[in-house]
Amino acid sequence: MDSNVADILIEALPYIRRFYGKTIVIKYGGNAMVDKQLKEGFARDITLMKFVGLNPVVVHGGGPQIGSVLEKMGMDSEFVDGMRVTDEPTMDVVEMVLVGKVNKEIVGQISQQGGKAVGLSGKDGRLMLSKKLHLVRPQAEDKPPEIIDMGMVGEIIAVNPTIIQTLEDGGFIPVIAPVGVGEWGETYNINADWVASKVAMALNATKMILLTDVDGVMDKDGSLISSTDVEGVEAMLGEGTISGGMIPKIQCTIEALQHGVERVHIIDGRKRHAVLLELFTDKGIGTEIRRQSVTSV
Repeated sequence: MDSNVADILIEALPYIRRFYGKTIVIKYGGNAMVDKQLKEGFARDITLMKFVGLNPVVVHGGGPQIGSVLEKMGMDSEFVDGMRVTDEPTMDVVEMVLVGKVNKEIVGQISQQGGKAVGLSGKDGRLMLSKKLHLVRPQAEDKPPEIIDMGMVGEIIAVNPTIIQTLEDGGFIPVIAPVGVGEWGETYNINADWVASKVAMALNATKMILLTDVDGVMDKDGSLISSTDVEGVEAMLGEGTISGGMIPKIQCTIEALQHGVERVHIIDGRKRHAVLLELFTDKGIGTEIRRQSVTSV
């Protein structure tokens, strides 16, 4: 047993050395945010990353938690292309749940493991300047495109990385709720995957990790693809191999890689210590996506 533990630590050493002092943005969502053991394991993993010299930045979702509160309040939820239509009363609930409940729970869990976490939303220091998202759906050739009003759903115009960098330098772990602020103080509900992507780009992060409820990116035969590049996933998008909820994750992955992020990992957050296994082992557990094809790891 002792030999096995030593082997694991030795395998992790070159990765710890390679990523020492680097920023890693982790999008935290799915079942990993619901299961008690997985939540504790995630908080422990993030704390360990900070203690060995990495700079983790957590961006979290909270769709199921929002849906549960809306249901208890007798408020209906409507979705278009996987996004929640957010009128002003719904936005109040979204902000309350994401910023006031989910964010603080994650901060508390990391603190219990000995880490120093600080919760943020896009309103803090105007971290995420945003605008209303205009969803345009193409129609038949003889018809104009359909413009769908998503309410207070937003998209990010700019990220101010200063507050995050200041926290990193002070030994803190930033935990970011996907709520943006408009030019005149409006509040916007923003897709957490896109928040992670924009934050990773602004911080020039070495890696972005997306926790999901699937193993990773699958090929047309349903087998896990352990490693690929932007060209590879673009081809899979074109032929329909990548579909459904994986499409927006791949779209934000491509943008991140094209704007400075070195590698993106899509992994199954239902596996214990998924983040550590992906970062610090030779094989990893999910799909790694690179900017372009390379022969080296």
